[in-house]
Amino acid sequence: MEVVKINYNTLMEEKLKSFREKKTLLLHSCCGPCSTAVLDVLKDYFLITILYYNPNIEPFEEYLKRKEEQKRYVEESHLPIKMFDIDYDHECFQKIAKNLEKEKEGGARCHKCYYLRLEKCAKLAKENHFDYFGTTLTVSPHKDAQVINSLGLAIEKSINENSQENKLLFLVSDFKKKEGYKKSIEISKQYNLYRQDYCGCLYGKENGRVE
Repeated sequence: MEVVKINYNTLMEEKLKSFREKKTLLLHSCCGPCSTAVLDVLKDYFLITILYYNPNIEPFEEYLKRKEEQKRYVEESHLPIKMFDIDYDHECFQKIAKNLEKEKEGGARCHKCYYLRLEKCAKLAKENHFDYFGTTLTVSPHKDAQVINSLGLAIEKSINENSQENKLLFLVSDFKKKEGYKKSIEISKQYNLYRQDYCGCLYGKENGRVE
């Protein structure tokens, strides 16, 4: 039986239209280029703080290069965006990737990696009293929005289990819709942002390129 795919972009647009005031959002960003089009969509609806948490990226020099490009875009775009700085923690990625090193890109290893980053974002958002948490990951045509949103919603449910008030919500999305990915490329060129040629981990770089 064919599984019906959910249009998460439509669901997000309906949610945004219901806002009467700006909400606070902790937005996990995988890289500067991917954040460009996403921030353009969300800037009128949220007070945004970017979380650059990507322990999958290696080597460390590559991680730093992408992080600095994210910072540079925030500064040069003059958008009212804050950044939540966090230390590099590659060991936690290595633990969840154990025995999945040969998995193809987009498979089980990637799903665990999505969960790792989304869960960290949710925990920090909860601790710091944000209204929403979300991710830029769905802007990539190589990333499965159905999987990413399912994981985000599962984390939302889990993190709110013992909360009666101030529940944290996950912002569902599919930012690649309506030429979101194309716009991210155009804005990246405008700011001369570094565009990587692999997603992040060296397993993926060796087993099949997906950015």
